[in-house]
Amino acid sequence: MNRLPVIVGFGGYNAAGRSSFHHAYRRTVLGSLDDTKRISTVLSLATMMKLVEFRDGAYIDSDEVSMTASQVADKYQAVVEQNSLVRRVNSEQFNADKVSSIRDIELNSVEESSFLVKRRDLPNPIPDNWKVETVDDKAVKITITGDISIKMETFRKFDVQSAGVLPTGFVPANHYNARFHPKGLQLTVLGASDAINSMGIPWNEVTQKVRPDEIAVFAASALGQTDEHGTTGYAQARLKSGRPTSKQMPLSLNSMPADFVNAYLLGSVGTTGAAAGACATFLYNLRLAVDDISAGRHRVVVCGSGEAPVTPEVMEGFAAMSALGTDDRLAKLDAADECDHRRASRPFGESAGFTMGESGQFFVLMDDELALELGAEIYAAVPNVFVNADGFKKSISSPGAGNYVTMSKAVASARAIVGDDAIKHRSFVQAHGSSTPQNRVTESIIFDRVAAGFGIENWPVTAVKTFVGHSLGPASGDQLANTLGVFADQILPGIKTVEKVAADVADQRLDIILKDRPAQMDVAFLNSKGFGGNNATATIFSPSVAESMLLQRYGDEAWAEYVTKREKVRQTADDYDRQACNGELNVIYNFGTGIIEDHEIAISDSEITVDGFAQSINLTFDNPFADMIDPS
Repeated sequence: MNRLPVIVGFGGYNAAGRSSFHHAYRRTVLGSLDDTKRISTVLSLATMMKLVEFRDGAYIDSDEVSMTASQVADKYQAVVEQNSLVRRVNSEQFNADKVSSIRDIELNSVEESSFLVKRRDLPNPIPDNWKVETVDDKAVKITITGDISIKMETFRKFDVQSAGVLPTGFVPANHYNARFHPKGLQLTVLGASDAINSMGIPWNEVTQKVRPDEIAVFAASALGQTDEHGTTGYAQARLKSGRPTSKQMPLSLNSMPADFVNAYLLGSVGTTGAAAGACATFLYNLRLAVDDISAGRHRVVVCGSGEAPVTPEVMEGFAAMSALGTDDRLAKLDAADECDHRRASRPFGESAGFTMGESGQFFVLMDDELALELGAEIYAAVPNVFVNADGFKKSISSPGAGNYVTMSKAVASARAIVGDDAIKHRSFVQAHGSSTPQNRVTESIIFDRVAAGFGIENWPVTAVKTFVGHSLGPASGDQLANTLGVFADQILPGIKTVEKVAADVADQRLDIILKDRPAQMDVAFLNSKGFGGNNATATIFSPSVAESMLLQRYGDEAWAEYVTKREKVRQTADDYDRQACNGELNVIYNFGTGIIEDHEIAISDSEITVDGFAQSINLTFDNPFADMIDPS
């Protein structure tokens, strides 16, 4: 009997805000929400952005005006809208009008030149055409005869000024002792904390129910951590007259999101892994989680990705490939003098390239039996994630055959479980939707042909990168968090940056949604395409489908017991959400505590026990190759 992997907690942060309890999703459909959800969504962002703080039972703004939640929403909604989602890069990331670069300059001397410099700044060795004279203990006089080569810092306006950056005023490092962590790891700590808190079940209660090695963490970033505290820092240190620190190299590794969750949030000694698949990285790690839970190798998995690639170096690399939408190309699309940064990401419309984003998204998955035992909230079920390569390629960055395979398998697997009717009438696609001209053609052709193969008409298609940009490794985590919101509120987000679908898009059997639409959806297909032929598609079932499957498996009595337990869990989760909406994020960060010493580990021939863990690790193994061993 296969175990059904179910999502019991989720959280994270991106340009739309906090993911847990569907706040980030609701920012993408803000104009379609009822008043209660609108107020909650705006309030969550307003406290994150430090527009107001909660004190003495009221919300207080910078003018010391006391307000209710409703008044906060009415006063600050416009500010929240202007300073979230895709928009112009602001100074919290970098100054896009003044990006630093180094220029080599040859100074051709017409006469002898002299300079005073600090003794400690002298190069070694001294150039042959330099004469050095002592001025005092700290300074020397340099006289140069002939030419000299120098490096000079210059500044320029960046060609790409749009990105899906965190809501203005929200600084992850301010919420815990970040200790020079790269921003992607800051998002990992906050995102994984949000997911764990969202469960409404204390982590130590989870660990009481399972063996230590029945827990796993699978998480990675695509490029690693690329800001000054990671790869960029140590790569540029000497060029900027500095030197690398002891933290920059290890913290830049793309396995660090998993390592941080283990070491500083969970204290886990279970399985860990970091699967990298370019822009499909999150789904690669979700696949590890789903396969291991289905096979019974693990009972609890924390899965996710954290990455912050909105840096000049990374964006310039993609711009050199003509992959990013530059300001000039965006302006030309609209026949305007200036580009509309808010509409930079335009999946399936006339577009100029993709828009970079930053994000940290994490999900807690359990097997169905454990979820019922704990009374966990079930946000979705994930029966399958498919990964396939492209075969031979001419260009490593171009799309290929593998995505036809992953999409077809995902639809076929869903049909086998829930039937044709659900696939044809209550399923939708969360497209990779990168917003490049090539993607809109190639991905739409795949969807259209798969729809034809399965007899699907008017297949709804949406794309969350419209709102939050492309965060690379976590991109499909953004898709999944948005999908859980669709299941909860039954509103499909329209691709509102696009006025009409581009003429070269293959949409004979597709319904590419440009405006928010109410819709009863039970199945979602998350599609991701990464450079190098990294294709992945996940099949996601709504809570109603998951619950009907569990009721069928366990029966009425067990289900009633589960529902009773769930009430307490929901109350605890709601309490956390209320606190987070008031600005108390309850970030989990355990540094230097709970370290397992050698003497706290006991080993016998049948088990390992570790202090602090309720259950032991079993060392009694069956021989899976008994038929291949001579018993004599």
